[in-house]
Amino acid sequence: MALTKTPVFAPRGSKADIEAGLDFHPKFDADGLIPAIVTDAGTGEVLMFAFMNAEALALTIETGIANFWSRSRAALWKKGAESGNMFNVVEMRTDCDQDVLWLRVTVEGDGHACHTGRRSCFYRLVPVKSAAGAATHLLLAPDAGDGF
Repeated sequence: MALTKTPVFAPRGSKADIEAGLDFHPKFDADGLIPAIVTDAGTGEVLMFAFMNAEALALTIETGIANFWSRSRAALWKKGAESGNMFNVVEMRTDCDQDVLWLRVTVEGDGHACHTGRRSCFYRLVPVKSAAGAATHLLLAPDAGDGF
């Protein structure tokens, strides 16, 4: 399903409308984007973080397949269109300010969410309570898998 024009979501209402109301008033940033956190619907594992523009958000709502905006390619991006690892949206939530989205998904294909072939894009650990700055070195998470 392709949209014929960029959708316009409801204008931002009062603080009470946004925080307690049931109308969807997504807050896009100055670049027209809203952050989206993606987790596995079954396990709760964080799979990835991406941005959506209004068109990607509308396509996701209308089709149930996650679409994003690629900042590096400056293009609409249907997750899994090339790899076959599409995200089927089980549930989408927004936070109290309606400026972040949370997608709970099932992953088609081989179940890998990351382009590196790993289950999650978050496969490296940043050590805490250690030296910060140029001396900081990442660690491979125990559940990282091999990737490509």
